[in-house]
Amino acid sequence: MIRIGLTGNIGSGKSTVAQVFSVLGVPVYHADYESKKFLVDPQVKDEVRKVFGEHVFVNDQIDRKALADVVFNDESRLKQLNWILHPLVKNDYLQWCDDHSQYAYTIQEAAILIESGFYRFMDYVVVVTAPREIRTKRIMQRDSATRKQVESRMQRQFTEKELKKYAHFVIDNGEKELVIPQVLEIHRKLLDING
Repeated sequence: MIRIGLTGNIGSGKSTVAQVFSVLGVPVYHADYESKKFLVDPQVKDEVRKVFGEHVFVNDQIDRKALADVVFNDESRLKQLNWILHPLVKNDYLQWCDDHSQYAYTIQEAAILIESGFYRFMDYVVVVTAPREIRTKRIMQRDSATRKQVESRMQRQFTEKELKKYAHFVIDNGEKELVIPQVLEIHRKLLDING
């Protein structure tokens, strides 16, 4: 089975592309979503309490918004959170791969696939791109965020130019190219590779 990493900057449309692959019958592991389930694990809660303090808890549950406010405004704090969660996500993903080994290929969708170093576990990387202004408008609309908030999040991510250095395939999800034909082309190539 071939392991594919799917990534792209905020607002690029990773989830939309992942959905298209999913419709084609390709299993997709959503790393960002899966990592959230570990936030209810008692050991993780203990670690988060030690590192971030009681103010990110409400009724003994991690307040994800309060935690996000801390980590997205401080790169070193984000690294601390990733240090807690990444080993758990990695083990969960590898188990998930074992459970899906009968497929020609699987996809892991992750916002920080490159930044986290997780791309090293992938055979190929697909990067989804879109012009910065389009991404900004998408996030402002989706999250009811201000332009300043969106730009602050964008500053903490690799640029598209940096992401493309790791890409075996690039999907343009701006408004000039149709996404589905690009996904179908990559799908065909991956099935050919797997023989």
